[in-house]
Amino acid sequence: MHAFIVALLLMPTSAACAQAGAPPSLTGFEDAIHHWRNVHGDKYPRYAPDQVAQIADNILRYQRSDGGWIENQDPARILDDTEKARFDAEARKSGGSFDNRNIYTQLDYLATAYAITGDARYRDGSLEGIAFTLAHQIPSCGGWPHTVPATQSYHPHITIADDVTAGVLGTLRKVVTDTRRYAFVDTALRIRVQEAIANGDACLLRLQVRQGDALAGWAGQYDATTLQPAQGRKFELPSITGQETVGVLRYLMSISDPSPDIVAAVQGGVAWLQRVEITGWRIETFDAPAEQFQYHRSANDRRLVADAAATGLWARFYDVRDNSVVLATRDSVRVARYDDIPRERRTGYEWYGGWPASLLAKDYPQWKARHAPPN
Repeated sequence: MHAFIVALLLMPTSAACAQAGAPPSLTGFEDAIHHWRNVHGDKYPRYAPDQVAQIADNILRYQRSDGGWIENQDPARILDDTEKARFDAEARKSGGSFDNRNIYTQLDYLATAYAITGDARYRDGSLEGIAFTLAHQIPSCGGWPHTVPATQSYHPHITIADDVTAGVLGTLRKVVTDTRRYAFVDTALRIRVQEAIANGDACLLRLQVRQGDALAGWAGQYDATTLQPAQGRKFELPSITGQETVGVLRYLMSISDPSPDIVAAVQGGVAWLQRVEITGWRIETFDAPAEQFQYHRSANDRRLVADAAATGLWARFYDVRDNSVVLATRDSVRVARYDDIPRERRTGYEWYGGWPASLLAKDYPQWKARHAPPN
């Protein structure tokens, strides 16, 4: 699912959408909506996708005083008066989170809502979101943090996980290329956005892990001072990530005129994904007694099953030195086997997946034919 979301986020949204008056897609909010429903369920009233003004009004209501947004909100949720009052009070606070495809998705939706409705409030909300984004680019490299102000140890890290830095850069590229939808961005701001893109692209190239002379993938987060892979949540140990590498590669492959360094980064990342593919094993989901955990409910469990014919599986995390699979508990203890992870984390986290499959089978060969033809 995440690779599909990334692909959609990197597509130009819409001069066509604005011209036709079609409602902007809510696909970019899919992760936020999923997390909201994990905690609150899905039995609540929602606006239809074509109720653009009502959804955009919600997004403005969620926006904080400095232009940011908190994560994991459903923008289409119909709020009662009590909830409206709560969000109005929250809006007087500052800060926000780029986690789970947040902030850049809101500012992009508001830009399209302005193109459709002409309501200047949506233009201004989008501009405030752009300003917030530019203000929080990390000077030491050019990436973006997880959350500001930080409330967890990993929040200040340069964050690759959940398409934070790649997602921001993909949207900033829309700001400077989709000149019809972002016509309200003046020359001075456009120049600042272009500078942020240049710094962010350079940062991604700088952070790509090297294994000897070979380029590999990207870690989920990096220390903003040392620029070394860093720990995320307690069970996310410093490592190269199979899933997030795909997001970075999709972003780099979306650049229409890639430099030789970007071409080399893509080819190195793809070669690494090919090296670390897991064959002979598959994930099996099976029924288990229902159990309610803090953040999710599960009526099944998962296990690794040997299958000589199985292909197309990758681990979420790989050791930066030897590419061994990195698995861990909520206590930050690295374990050797998948079934050593307690059920809560086995069922509440994707330790294995097929994230690179479509990129390797379809997208990369098409990109390579355009940008990296054989000598």
